[in-house]
Amino acid sequence: MGAVAFHDPEETLKRIAAFLFLVCLPIQAEAVPLGELATSLKGGGYVIVFRHGATDDSQRDVYPFKFDDMSSQRQLNEQGRIVAREVGVALRKLSIPIGTVYTSRLNRAVETGKLIAGKEVTPVDALTDSSGGSASGMANPEGKNAKAGRAVREIVDAAPKPGTNNLAVTHKTNVTDAFGMEFADIREGEALVYRTNASGPAVFVRRVPAKQWITIPRRWKDTPHQTEGSGALVPRPRDNSYGQRHPKQPIHRGKRAAEF
Repeated sequence: MGAVAFHDPEETLKRIAAFLFLVCLPIQAEAVPLGELATSLKGGGYVIVFRHGATDDSQRDVYPFKFDDMSSQRQLNEQGRIVAREVGVALRKLSIPIGTVYTSRLNRAVETGKLIAGKEVTPVDALTDSSGGSASGMANPEGKNAKAGRAVREIVDAAPKPGTNNLAVTHKTNVTDAFGMEFADIREGEALVYRTNASGPAVFVRRVPAKQWITIPRRWKDTPHQTEGSGALVPRPRDNSYGQRHPKQPIHRGKRAAEF
C-alpha cells in the first residue's frame, strides 16, 4: 500500500486563492476607436472628465486655498492654454455639443474649462483639489478620500441635458479618488470619457490624451463609421462601471508626481 501524501493546509489555501483570483479577473475590453467616439459624442449623453491643462512648475499652491489670489495658485502655462484652446476648436469642428461645464475652484481648472468650452463654467467644491495642495494628501480611495471620490462620481453619473455632453475639469487626486489608482498617471490635459447610464453608474469608455482630440478632425474623413441610424455607437459587450477594471491604456512614464 502506497504512502499517503499529506498536503500543507496553508499551501492549499494559497493555491485556491490564486485560482480564484485568475478566474475572477474581468475580461479586458478594447478601447473604443476615436472616430467612433466622436460620432457617438455628437448625440450627447456623455461626461468628459479632464485633468486641467499644463501648468507652470515654478509655482506652488498655498494651503488653505485662496481662490481669488492668483499668486497663491499654480497657473496654466502658455502651452497649457494653447492646447486647451485647440481641444475646444477640435470639439467644435466635430460638432460635439457641450452642456454644463463643471470645474474645480482653482483657477487652472477654471481657465482650462473656459478655453475648451468657449463659455462660462460652474466651479464646484467636489472637483477642487482633494489633496489640499500637498503631495502627502494624494488619493486614498478606500480611506479618508472616499467622500471626495463619491462627490466626483455624482457629477459623472448625472445625465446631461438631452443632446449635450457635460465637462468636468478637476485634478489628478480627485480623479484617483473617484476612479482608482490606475489613473494616477493621468497627464495634464488628459480626459476620461464616461457614458451616462439611466439604470446605474456611468460607464467608462476610454482615455483621451489632450493632443488626440486635436488630431481627430484631421483623420475623421478616413475613419470608418461604425454607427447606427441615430449616430450612436454600435453597442459592444463591456461592463466598465465603477468597481470594474478599465481597459488598459498606455501608461505615461517620466512625469513628476507632484502636479495635481
